[in-house]
Amino acid sequence: MNLAVLLLISAVILFLAYTIYGKFVYKKFGLNDKNPAPSHTHRDGIDYEPSKPIVVLGHHFASIAGAGPIVGPIIAVTFGWIPAVIWILVGGIFFGAVHDLGSMATSLKTDGKSIGVIIRNQIGMKGKQLFVIFSFSTLILVIGVFADIIAKTFVTNPGVGSASILFILLAIVFGIVNKLIGDKKAAFIFITIIGVILMYFFVYLGMKIPFVLDYNIWVLALLAYAFIASVTPVATLLQPRDYLNSFLLYGLIIAAVLGVFIANPEIQMSNEIHVSDENLGYIFPVLFVTIACGAISGFHSLVASGTTSKQLNKESDAKLVGFGGMLIESFLAIISVGAVVILSRSEYIERLSGEGPVALFSTGLGGMIATLGISEEFAVGFVALTVSAFALTTLDTCTRLARFTLQEYFEDVPQAAGQYLAKNRYVSTGIVVVFSILLLLSGEFTTLWPIFGSANQLLAALALLTIAVWLIKKNINALFVTIPMFFMFTVTLSSLGLFAWKNFKDEVYVLAIIAALLFILAIALMVLATKSLKKEVKEPAKVL
Repeated sequence: MNLAVLLLISAVILFLAYTIYGKFVYKKFGLNDKNPAPSHTHRDGIDYEPSKPIVVLGHHFASIAGAGPIVGPIIAVTFGWIPAVIWILVGGIFFGAVHDLGSMATSLKTDGKSIGVIIRNQIGMKGKQLFVIFSFSTLILVIGVFADIIAKTFVTNPGVGSASILFILLAIVFGIVNKLIGDKKAAFIFITIIGVILMYFFVYLGMKIPFVLDYNIWVLALLAYAFIASVTPVATLLQPRDYLNSFLLYGLIIAAVLGVFIANPEIQMSNEIHVSDENLGYIFPVLFVTIACGAISGFHSLVASGTTSKQLNKESDAKLVGFGGMLIESFLAIISVGAVVILSRSEYIERLSGEGPVALFSTGLGGMIATLGISEEFAVGFVALTVSAFALTTLDTCTRLARFTLQEYFEDVPQAAGQYLAKNRYVSTGIVVVFSILLLLSGEFTTLWPIFGSANQLLAALALLTIAVWLIKKNINALFVTIPMFFMFTVTLSSLGLFAWKNFKDEVYVLAIIAALLFILAIALMVLATKSLKKEVKEPAKVL
């Protein structure tokens, strides 16, 4: 089989899934444009701000993509490219898209609040407190790790840092102009064309004027930027920057597809499935933890219910943004697999250990894009820059989400200090940044990072549990959510159990204890959810 056939089949499957299954899921959540969206009822110009669906899709896609659909699938090919492709398609359609749209829909029906508040409403205060502590810790870790990754990228590739700064300035100007033109569609299309042209020009310009700083200064500058981006009105920076940045990834996908069809490379990797790997472990549950963003990721629930739901102009936009955004990301994950299946297995293993997944993706895809008549050096640089740009998007989105999480936690604290933190976005964001700096100074994230693959998927399982309880309490058949929910709990609990046991045997007791605590957290929330249902449903066994 050649790679073009794989991409074509995958694209057709994902399109049909959006058209048919997406319509089914959308109807299940009872979304209706007769209901005013939270962006209108709670409009504050800071976080709640209605916008065009294509702009919100740009923000959402840019926030959930990052490096996840690239790194995870490429590593998972270790078990074989066929199981990786199957899980990306099945997981993206029946797990991830349902999870993302469900998180967005329940948030729309709860004044645009996050999953943590929805858990409080559906499961109880203890459930919310456990979930918020867990999600806040996860977000702090992601902020610290991404700040470290981006700073190192900017140090080794100063041109990427220059282009990123130019992107931010362009986004601010775009946001100001977009606000001035209002709802004029022709004018919006015109400024979009100009903005995209300038953005691609800045890719070239950034390479020509490298901005050189040392690592520590970049870290502080990035966290200062994340602070500003988190407290700034979404229409000023977040929406326009993510909207324009999304065209980088759209351009990458289009160029990659065209490059594949022109180069028409054969799949060189064998069809053999490897049940286990010496470093990764067994295909179950590791495959389903390694491929996160390309199939299902708990982080998406925080974005969908944290920032995206507050920007949707109407409820019907959720299908395009939530369900459609996930399937676009699944297609990107298929492209990531395609970047390495043109290698033999021995060459793939050797280069993966030597270069890492992002470099492997950049060189593999860049080589195919170069067939369009672009120099291979520029093509590889463009791919690497796109990955870095989305890592930067994830950084500031995580900061805003962590601020939301902290504020929503203290909304239920009656003391004056708690209410002050709940209402003051500057102080809350400052606390988030300080925690991130402390984490970076400690260096602990380099040790703890492996466990958060399981933690992220546990987040997805907990979000699905919340969505299922919300549906059940409304007397809606929740089978399309409970099946993915039980599978994800099985995956994450198995992964955490194996991880805890492995680290216990290796005498790494800190990681073993953390894995055990996360295991207990998941069980505790399931028990709380069951108790909540028993209060309202006469025959709980039938619904779960």
